[in-house]
Amino acid sequence: MIRPAVLFAACLPAMAAAAPVSVTVRGVDGAPLPGAVVTLEVPGAAAPNPNGTYTVEQRDIQFQPHVAIVPVGATVAFPNRDKVRHHVYSFSKPKKFDLKLYGREDTRSVTFDQPGVVALGCNIHDSMSGFVFVTATPFAAQTDAAGRVTFAGVPAGGATLRVWHPSIRAAGNSLSQPTQVAATGLSTTLSLHR
Repeated sequence: MIRPAVLFAACLPAMAAAAPVSVTVRGVDGAPLPGAVVTLEVPGAAAPNPNGTYTVEQRDIQFQPHVAIVPVGATVAFPNRDKVRHHVYSFSKPKKFDLKLYGREDTRSVTFDQPGVVALGCNIHDSMSGFVFVTATPFAAQTDAAGRVTFAGVPAGGATLRVWHPSIRAAGNSLSQPTQVAATGLSTTLSLHR
């Protein structure tokens, strides 16, 4: 006789072990590349929920942070902390928008409903540039000063590893490669020089 608990356990799909993944990105000169966005696309991984507050400030005639990583569906606030007015816009395919001229301590918001890189500009200050990196994977982060990023709890199996940075000389400023995450994890280095 099969007990109900045993029958239930036998009907559950096999869960892949969760493992750590560490990626180091090196630039064309071989030095660590800080500020690169690394994503790991794992089949079947649930998309992240747009919880919390996402903000890209205009401060000191700059977008801060320069690169913001947000999940698909996130609403990003663009508060003006400068004494001058700004006119924030984007012509990027994932999200085109135009936040007309607004002053200090005013805020405008935009919802990002498609994955991709959204380049930001200011119609008043041509030197201002920034990016909103909209992702559908829960495994997305920027490299630290040593060019390194670590993800915890990655399911074992096949995945696609991508790196994006404005300095990458490739279509979409990104490179990708298939990878295999072992049950014990993965530690790899991506070099942008060829």
